[in-house]
Amino acid sequence: MSGLDTNQYDSSNLQGAYAWTDTLRGIHFGPGSTNKALAKLFEKLGGSKALLVTGKSLHDKTDVVKKVEAILKSMNAYGGTFYEIGEHSPIAGIRNGLKMFRENGCDIVVAVGGGSPVDASKAILYFNHKDHGVAILPQIAIPTTLSAAEYTIGAGYTDDEGQKVAVSDPRLAPAGIILDAELTLATPERLWLSTGIRALDHAVENLYRPLIPPPLKHLCYTAIVDLFRYLPESKANPQAVDVRQKLQLASWMSLWPIKLEKYSALGLSHAMGHKLGARYSIPHGITSCLTLAPVVRLKAEVASQEDKEWLAGALFHLRKASTGSLEGDVVLLSKLIDELVENLGLRSTLSQYKVPKEDLADLTTKSVGREDDPTWGRVLKIFESLY
Repeated sequence: MSGLDTNQYDSSNLQGAYAWTDTLRGIHFGPGSTNKALAKLFEKLGGSKALLVTGKSLHDKTDVVKKVEAILKSMNAYGGTFYEIGEHSPIAGIRNGLKMFRENGCDIVVAVGGGSPVDASKAILYFNHKDHGVAILPQIAIPTTLSAAEYTIGAGYTDDEGQKVAVSDPRLAPAGIILDAELTLATPERLWLSTGIRALDHAVENLYRPLIPPPLKHLCYTAIVDLFRYLPESKANPQAVDVRQKLQLASWMSLWPIKLEKYSALGLSHAMGHKLGARYSIPHGITSCLTLAPVVRLKAEVASQEDKEWLAGALFHLRKASTGSLEGDVVLLSKLIDELVENLGLRSTLSQYKVPKEDLADLTTKSVGREDDPTWGRVLKIFESLY
């Protein structure tokens, strides 16, 4: 993968499977892998009937959902399709999905789409457990974006007041994941590329996230390199399935499944994005396009020596010369991220999404946790700069 000349190996070899203990029973990857992988995962999990959970656009405007439905029907395991999942997983859709899940006698969820269907499926299974006193049942995730929600134990959703909240349990992590690049071809370009920046956000913030072991940080370096390389290639040639498959693997590497006791934002960029997204209907990927580069720039001023070293190390892997100082190298990394966002045509502003300037102080407090946080003023300046 990363660091290899693509002319030196056959991209069609990007096929395979990976398994882990506890909740995650298998990750299958490769173009066309859904056809066989879905049946294999059902057999491992002992599922009998699946509710397919997806979004309205994917259901109405593409044939992706129909393809997965056909596979489930051929297995005699189709329990219906629920496609009322909106952006940021509103609670109303989750309640309706849970109702259909129970009425149809389903014992497994197959989520197809981006982060919202995957998170909504986790929430459906969580509330099925909490409200009805049954075990947390399994999910199989078939992502069509690069948001990487399928690798976490938590689910973010929007409550009745329009606030982004979350539920968390180690058993909510999908039991099976299928990375089939062929099913991503219908994903709109802006969604595909912006969720690639979301994956970059995961990889970069994991370099300074507590409790992430060094081997996984080195995996994040590989993800960073591949995202910088293959996102522009995917923009230039959207139908290149091999490039899309490499990006799906980079997304996986950006947020490699790790056993944590509680789901939380990876870092400040994610925290800011969570506060912006649901409140102002800004897509997950776009929030990362807005916040990641300025947050990395802030890290050059406020991060610990160790965190700066990890961030600066990305330049070596990106084959960029050091500036001669840790702070300068971290600033350079932020500039490279900013340039990537610009070159992918993903530049946006808070004014485009009608975020009132009078809300910025409250957004800052909610992002950093308290008004007396030492970075409060600097984070406010970041929000102000995004206009």
